[in-house]
Amino acid sequence: MAEKKKPGGKKLVAANLLSLQASGFAVTLLALIVTGVVILAPSLRVLAEQQQEIAELRSALADAEQEVVDLAEQRERWSDPAYVETQARERLMFVYPGDITYLVIDDLAEGDDGLDIPISTDIVLAESDWRESLLASYLVAATTSRAADKELEKQATLIPSPSVGDAE
Repeated sequence: MAEKKKPGGKKLVAANLLSLQASGFAVTLLALIVTGVVILAPSLRVLAEQQQEIAELRSALADAEQEVVDLAEQRERWSDPAYVETQARERLMFVYPGDITYLVIDDLAEGDDGLDIPISTDIVLAESDWRESLLASYLVAATTSRAADKELEKQATLIPSPSVGDAE
């Protein structure tokens, strides 16, 4: 039996070989890409970590520089005699001789903030009328003489103030 030769049979075989070569090229290229990713992945991870560390260090550097600026400003303030005097008066309670100072001591016990007082939800009627209280206050203020006030002021000026020599 004689085989029939198809016209262009050699071209068909060449096209099949060419497609196999193209597929082989694609597989080789894909293998190279996968190999490159596997080889470069640890390096890229290290690079990303280093970039993050650099960003953190830059942030810490900016914070440290801001702290240096703040400390320089504070040093300049402490070189001002008025600021030093103010701090000595406030923090150390220093006073000049002859100054009268008052120290207000908190009379509430430790931790007593008034939160344990029971609050009533009932409505409570007032025992007096507010209008009458207002009128009585106005009448007392209107009828009080200024002579009593002047006498109190005069007595207050006669009271000697404490001095440094009296404490000894």
